[in-house]
Amino acid sequence: MTNDEAAPDAAPQDNPEKSGEYINRELSWVRFNRRVLDEAFDKSKPLLERVRFAAIYSNNLDEFFMIRVSGLVRQFKDGVVSPPPDGMTPLEQLVAIRRAIAPDNKRLLACWHGELQPELLENGIEILNFRKISEKHRFFLDQYFKNEIFPTLTPLAFDPGHPFPHISNLSLNFALALRDDKGHKRFARLKIPESFPRLFQIPHESGGKSGKMGLRASRAATFVWLEDIIEANLSTLFPGMTIEDAVLFRVTRDADFEIESDEAEDLLRSISESVEKRRFGLAVRLQIERGVPRHIREILTRNLELDTFQVYSTEFPVGLSSLMQLYSLDRPELKYPPFTPGIRRETRDRHKIFHAVRERDMLFYHPYDSFKPVVDFIHEASMDPDVLAIKQTLYRVGSNSPIVEALKEACSRGKQVAALVELKARFDEENNIGWAIALESAGVHVVYGLPGLKTHAKICLVVRREKDGIRRYVHLGTGNYNAVTAGIYTDFGLFTANPDIGADASDLFNVLTGYSAQKEYRKLLVAPYLLRSEIISRIDREINRHAESGDGRLIFKLNAVSDKESIDALYKASRAGVKIDLQVRGICCLRPGIKNLSDNIRVSSIVGRFLEHTRAFYFRNGGDEELYLGSADLMTRNLDRRVECLFPVESPEIRREIMNSILPVHLDDNVQCCDLAPGGSYTKLAPGDAPEVDSQLAMLERRCGLRE
Repeated sequence: MTNDEAAPDAAPQDNPEKSGEYINRELSWVRFNRRVLDEAFDKSKPLLERVRFAAIYSNNLDEFFMIRVSGLVRQFKDGVVSPPPDGMTPLEQLVAIRRAIAPDNKRLLACWHGELQPELLENGIEILNFRKISEKHRFFLDQYFKNEIFPTLTPLAFDPGHPFPHISNLSLNFALALRDDKGHKRFARLKIPESFPRLFQIPHESGGKSGKMGLRASRAATFVWLEDIIEANLSTLFPGMTIEDAVLFRVTRDADFEIESDEAEDLLRSISESVEKRRFGLAVRLQIERGVPRHIREILTRNLELDTFQVYSTEFPVGLSSLMQLYSLDRPELKYPPFTPGIRRETRDRHKIFHAVRERDMLFYHPYDSFKPVVDFIHEASMDPDVLAIKQTLYRVGSNSPIVEALKEACSRGKQVAALVELKARFDEENNIGWAIALESAGVHVVYGLPGLKTHAKICLVVRREKDGIRRYVHLGTGNYNAVTAGIYTDFGLFTANPDIGADASDLFNVLTGYSAQKEYRKLLVAPYLLRSEIISRIDREINRHAESGDGRLIFKLNAVSDKESIDALYKASRAGVKIDLQVRGICCLRPGIKNLSDNIRVSSIVGRFLEHTRAFYFRNGGDEELYLGSADLMTRNLDRRVECLFPVESPEIRREIMNSILPVHLDDNVQCCDLAPGGSYTKLAPGDAPEVDSQLAMLERRCGLRE
């Protein structure tokens, strides 16, 4: 394969898996991200939303290389040959990934240059071509470079007296070929400083005009790429030298790390040190401008210890995740219309929230239902003198978390407060370390989970003294206790005072904070102990009920399906005639629609305005229906290496709401939905003559009253 490969669009040909029963996990993810990119081309969406999808695609790909591709590179270099269920070796997967994403990366740049950038200009948002910049703008930018940027730059030479400089993860750099006045060739690296916005906004004069729309200066925005400003002034950094080439490049490093927590005396310190090491991980990808001179490419690949297949040539600009900066512009007409999440009448007065939960279970479907009652629940628990204890898991809580502040307040009021802070939540480690220290400083009992396991369960337990004795109130969810992501992820949350679920919650926290070895629970299904076997036993039960009554039915809505045992159980159910709907947002290694294997299984997927994050497991069970919600996907890591929790929907009213008004709408979606084909490719559905069903818009209209 050449360095500047021009692989054909690999959908649906990017399917080299050796086993006919399973789709390769990594290629399935690539196809998911391809559907994210497709959203950037969708002209029915607001312009800045399309820009946001382009940025998300690029950011997703960065994380994929940092975690998944880096793991394959380690396996390849270590000589690991044990293949996954699809039969592909690490090297075969690396080659297939490269072939699959090459056309997608080209589509991304074509979308940016051919569609998004011209349409931004039409709407008064201009990204200047530096070569065509006006003298007035050039003078301003030269002065800005001289006064602000120049002092922060540090060119680093590479020669016998200067070692090859460290290239930090995802940093943008210039590789510079120089020649001195004696004709000697030199090489230098210059890092683009991260302390400045990648897209530098040029101030408009008051009352000026910009763009084809004739927008006032307050509405218009003009940007220049930071690297263009620096490149135009490179001569000031190398006086007396001739700059022969200036090539942009970007390195992606292995950002995955494993902590042997049973060997680490101080997990907090170990995680902190590992996060710092992320900057120095093994290089796994070099993105470099196309047409780079061979000697520059060889210097970089040799010193970064990269193989040819790890080099990705690209057109300018390199690394488009920075396009997210444009989404922060105050241009509401170029974004989805705002909506106000619904708030249940029973929860509008937070002082009565315990009474409301005691009366009946309550379901919340975020972001359509406000996350405020969840925050109010914990805040009220922190203030209520009758509350004795609060116990909560924290996986990704974000910054400025009102929930963390409520836990600290509860501790200051003398309540027993325990928080399980998952330090190993990938890319949130630093944030969680900060919260763990802050909570410990406030007197909260902070634990970091079980050795060798991530705690991914979403659960909050409040213990309250009431007239008739101690009562436990529980919130369980499919998503994190994060007020920001609750506005952009779809998730279920349940309030309940069910005594059995409350007792289970107490038992689970005893496992997490103490030495309890409990594995079986009254109502909850908990990983890594029995969750897989409980799901598979219910699938087998559906097979038996179908043999009796012929009405077997399974509906799973989740984020990913890759666990071989679970897939095999679903294949078994399909062969028995059970009708199965899987709605899987991302990775799916199950092949639907294969005769005598999976011809009773439909796999659909929705990528839209909100990130589909719910997990729901429905078993018809001959009419004695069971519905579980929770934190777990059907992935081996979730079932074997995480503490996960599925909880039953006991309320018939809530079960009907989900089964009649939520899941069917998503399964019937013909606007944002794609169906997975046996070969691994996705087909976007179209309404045709049928009424349009946009599930996310339908939820907005029903639960928020939004009308577009």
